[in-house]
Amino acid sequence: MTIWANENIVDEYKQWIESPAGTMALQSKMKLIVDLISGWPRRGRRFLEVGCATGLMTEMFYHAGFDVTGLDCSPRMLAEARERMGRRAEFFLGRAEHLPFDDGQFDYVGIGSVLEFVDDPEAVLTEALRVASYGVIVTVYSKWSLYYLLRNRTQSGCIQHRNWMTPLELEKIFRGLVDTGALTRRSILLGPVSSWKDTPMCSWINSRILPYGLGALSGICVDKNDTKTAIPLFTKKRRTKPAIINACRTNLAARNSTSSFDK
Repeated sequence: MTIWANENIVDEYKQWIESPAGTMALQSKMKLIVDLISGWPRRGRRFLEVGCATGLMTEMFYHAGFDVTGLDCSPRMLAEARERMGRRAEFFLGRAEHLPFDDGQFDYVGIGSVLEFVDDPEAVLTEALRVASYGVIVTVYSKWSLYYLLRNRTQSGCIQHRNWMTPLELEKIFRGLVDTGALTRRSILLGPVSSWKDTPMCSWINSRILPYGLGALSGICVDKNDTKTAIPLFTKKRRTKPAIINACRTNLAARNSTSSFDK
């Protein structure tokens, strides 16, 4: 049973995302994912986001060019995701451990910060690999990070509800399930949560793409058939922010300025 099934967590999730630290975590997560999927073909490709929550990441995947579908076990989360995305995405109520889709129904599947909230992470990854024809991307918050070691245990919100994983635990599960294909690993958010704020120094420290396991948020991208194609989402030499991240930040800022219910 996922922790997200507790509807009280929905309010805590929203409070966290709307806080300065949560906003930086979301933006850093987007940057990490953009880096990991930069080689995937996207236009016209079917993408399933498992644990889509209120649709913030769904919107990013949409701007990346995917035909997006979201799944979550929380009706409240899905209601907000549908309000956010309108007809730009389909949404389903369901459980990550038992996806209501056929084998290979999607080209790619994303699992963002879900494994920390389930009893059986291997079952979730098995299902994701079953319904994905070409690739799966997973992000988790790391038990090795300063975020974990220096966290405030009395802080409310998502932090205290996590079943923390180490990067090695995630990689071990992946390697036990995937026989072939390319495996790409990265991390982001080097500093403790107290440094997750919008200042020049903190932003520089926490926006660096790092080796796997060093940052608070680790990501693994598996290409089941090693079919990566060079279609960059941004040019590293210019060090510009990816357009899809800018689009999502603009939409998020617009919602903030109008005090919308879902941000």
